[in-house]
Amino acid sequence: MAAVEAGWAVLTQGGSAQEAVEAAIRVLEADPTFNASLGATLNNDGEVELDAAMMEGNTLGWGAVAAVQGVRHPISVARKIMNEKPRFLVARSAERFAADNGVEMCVKEDLVADEQRQQWQEQQEVLDRPNTIGCVALDASGTLAAGTSTGGTTNQQAGRVGDSAVVGCGLYADNILGACSTTGDGESIIPVVLAKTAIDFLNGDRHPDEAAQMAIDVLASKVAGEAGCIVLDSQGRVGWAYNSQNMAVAYMTEELDRAAVFTKKESRQLQKAL
Repeated sequence: MAAVEAGWAVLTQGGSAQEAVEAAIRVLEADPTFNASLGATLNNDGEVELDAAMMEGNTLGWGAVAAVQGVRHPISVARKIMNEKPRFLVARSAERFAADNGVEMCVKEDLVADEQRQQWQEQQEVLDRPNTIGCVALDASGTLAAGTSTGGTTNQQAGRVGDSAVVGCGLYADNILGACSTTGDGESIIPVVLAKTAIDFLNGDRHPDEAAQMAIDVLASKVAGEAGCIVLDSQGRVGWAYNSQNMAVAYMTEELDRAAVFTKKESRQLQKAL
């Protein structure tokens, strides 16, 4: 709810879709409930490595970082890269860019949440935290934007990069059709280029809910693994789908008095987001 409110506040004050996506994701990155920044999973070295990306649908600009440490808000780094010159920076190079551009840095250990640290120290079986975060937004100018941020998978090999920071897989935005952000098993999402697949299904004025489900069906028919996606089209229509047990989603539109929040897919009348 807080993330939706942060992004919506930007849009209602005339801000851009990119600004709204960054604002919403920063709230989630600071919440240890989610697998991004503070509270992210630990790799096999017992450290937090973060991936994030942003894309905007007007010029197809994008920016991405992966395997970064000591950066509190990797989504902000991705946005700065996108605005300067689209490229994908990893590890120490991304960290230097973040520091040089005034993004909030910290000691890398500060991003290890108490629960993850305790499990690691006690060498308990660590439950995977699939809660990758993502956001899509449409602003008053008609620009769409998408962003993702994640800590990867529990006990992943140091340096492993999943789908979240990969354009077309973890996110995609195109003003003509729509914007998408994904979550789930990166090794399954990447080969089916899930975000771009979902956006392509919007052709012919297909509703985002149907396009999202078709994309998940493609994934399930071709590879093993779980995934989910949120989709927002150029008309402001909202949709999502997943093949996991559940997926938390929240959204806000001008027609709503407050944000709609779901922990699983329910029968509902989709709203038009302007």
